[in-house]
Amino acid sequence: MNRAIGIIPARYGSTRLPGKPLVSICGKPLIYRVWKQVSKAKTLERVLIATDDRRVKKTVEEFGGEAVLTSSDFASGSDRVAAVAKRLDCNIVVNIQGDEPLISPVAIDKLVKALKSDRNVLVATLVSSVQNESELKERNVVKVVFNQDNQALYFSRQPIPFWLTNGKRNLDAQSLQSFYTHIGVYAFRKNFLLKFVSWKPSRLEKLERLEQLRILENGYSIKVVKTNYRSQAVDTPKDVKRVEKILRGKR
Repeated sequence: MNRAIGIIPARYGSTRLPGKPLVSICGKPLIYRVWKQVSKAKTLERVLIATDDRRVKKTVEEFGGEAVLTSSDFASGSDRVAAVAKRLDCNIVVNIQGDEPLISPVAIDKLVKALKSDRNVLVATLVSSVQNESELKERNVVKVVFNQDNQALYFSRQPIPFWLTNGKRNLDAQSLQSFYTHIGVYAFRKNFLLKFVSWKPSRLEKLERLEQLRILENGYSIKVVKTNYRSQAVDTPKDVKRVEKILRGKR
């Protein structure tokens, strides 16, 4: 069995954008925008929203989606996803962030295929090339380095790998090709997801505040899948305006 299911964690509380899942993006709730894109993925047999708020659940059901009410006590979206996944008949679980209204269904399919094509892959995630030096230096943009087999070596908020400038003040376009950003979408084998969330937060995870480091510190590999998709996460009112501008440009 290689049944894949997508789960979108949608926590109502947000310090920077209160009620974020229900924030309007060109007249539609953010969570609808995410669900609509994820539902286009051909490899997913089912898509669910895992939320801690009845208002979000009601909204999802009104637009025809499937929502599961969860506890509000989870430390992360992965914990929320795992709590729902353990009750489902599947062996591949895709965790899609609830703030990515433009997420590429093609990229999701590539993640699922990475697990279906290689039984040794326990978890896979998306990476995209860095576009400019300011993005490389932004701490809210997570960087990743990986080996020739596309297995992650490390994730960091710092620019990695370090580069020697040889007197140059800025990176040229060719040098930028060596840098990749991480997009927080994961495909897990269900059993491995449940194992992952049972581990205590690790040393490097707590320093960087990046939960994927827990996997590496416990001796497991993360497969990275390259995509041209650029993350358009919505965390602030400014992000809402930026995404709305992109959507209007596509009409």
